[in-house]
Amino acid sequence: MSSRVDAGPLPRNGKRRGPITIIAVAVVVLVVMALDTTVVPIGSQQEEGFSAERYGTEQFPVIRDSVEKRAVPASKLATAIAEDKAAAGERYGVSAGIGPVVPVTFTGVVGDGKAGIYSVDVEGVPDDLTIRVQTGPAINGTDLRDATGDIEFGDFTNQIEYQNAGAAINDAMKAQVLADIDTDALSGKRVSVTGAFKLINPNNWLVTPVSLSVQ
Repeated sequence: MSSRVDAGPLPRNGKRRGPITIIAVAVVVLVVMALDTTVVPIGSQQEEGFSAERYGTEQFPVIRDSVEKRAVPASKLATAIAEDKAAAGERYGVSAGIGPVVPVTFTGVVGDGKAGIYSVDVEGVPDDLTIRVQTGPAINGTDLRDATGDIEFGDFTNQIEYQNAGAAINDAMKAQVLADIDTDALSGKRVSVTGAFKLINPNNWLVTPVSLSVQ
């Protein structure tokens, strides 16, 4: 007589499939994880997101060189603006929204200041022209970002990156141009400035410097 016992068919509730099902699910999970894993060779770096600080540090020297190369003496620029503001802006500046950004250079004596913005008495310009230069700690505006016409909104992912780029360029300027200058004690000093301003009010220029030296 045979001693083999027939286990019979699997129960309909499928309990004996449990271990097989678990193993199958685990295999699928491992495959998905493998497909979603990026292999990074030793010594390589993964692509990083946008760094405004790095961008500003890299771009400011390019902007500085462009502004210094194209800068117009304040007396010459003032005459051109008085004759035809639109033509002067088109000839010397770069279109930037509500007004062109114009590069300028001048030497003069620093007057009173408030919140790091100083008036400068420049020879050879009309008496009704006010020229001011901003020295921080807060550098406002996007005149440096817009000064070359080469940096556009389409270069960035969104408006936040575009604005952060402008602020970072200003910060880079502060670090490279103004860090060694006592900007709290400029009144009465003679300075040479090259920078850019947005031409909106022809009689009031707020210049963001790319270079500033105290004589």
